[in-house]
Amino acid sequence: MQTINRLEDLRKAVDALKIGGKTISFVPTMGALHEGHLTLVREARACADHVVASIFVNPRQFGPTEDLDAYPRRMAADAALLEAEGVAILWAPTVDQMYPQGYATNIGVSGVSEVACGAARPGHFDGVATVVCKLFNQVRPDVALFGEKDWQQLAVIRRMARDLDLTQPHVDNIVGVETVREASGLAMSSRNQYLTEVERDRAAQLSAAMRRAIAAIKDGADVTESLDTMKAEILAAGFTSVDYGDLRDAATLETLFGWDRRDARVLVAARIGAARLIDNMGME
Repeated sequence: MQTINRLEDLRKAVDALKIGGKTISFVPTMGALHEGHLTLVREARACADHVVASIFVNPRQFGPTEDLDAYPRRMAADAALLEAEGVAILWAPTVDQMYPQGYATNIGVSGVSEVACGAARPGHFDGVATVVCKLFNQVRPDVALFGEKDWQQLAVIRRMARDLDLTQPHVDNIVGVETVREASGLAMSSRNQYLTEVERDRAAQLSAAMRRAIAAIKDGADVTESLDTMKAEILAAGFTSVDYGDLRDAATLETLFGWDRRDARVLVAARIGAARLIDNMGME
């Protein structure tokens, strides 16, 4: 595996991988890799001839009071995991490489980026859309894979890629991969490292409460009442606050106050200890 830090070197390496019409799948990450990330890499190997992964802790998607400085960084260990999974190139740019002096461009995606986490974290999804657009232009992948755990992020990236013609017409080059969960049901996340052992046990109740709400809605219960019960159960489990707990259209993220059998998902963000955890589940 090549670990590359300069854009000039990346472009040469990508060109070499594409010789003979070979294809590239791409897994962008912020590091602190866990089984969820490695599942993306394994899926990526099945999608193309070569896999490129990136590690970049993007400062533009962190707010002024958020955990940029504390965000876990372990480049050597992460690189070893990626190499063991057969990744061809690890793209690990510095902040100066990604945002050189004088950088002045920002990408905003209206609608899907303005609700849920977008409302709670102003500017967050502008930072996500901007860095992902840059990464796509740098790596030039045939397909890119993202975890479904951050469903809103996936929706923002799909909308941005379609609107800016970064994907082929009528082809889904942005692949969502099902959330990987711990045995307790807790969605795997780099931020789970912030949890104490007691908090981790309590955090498992998040997904359990979501499943109960989904089952109730599918059985015909009122959506608002079911979600209110879910939020009360999350707080009773030991979470200190619930930022939101909504039923939303899977594509547009429009809030749904009744379920009409369309593709929809329950999205939740809640805080416990030092961690803000997000999760979502479909109405399948």
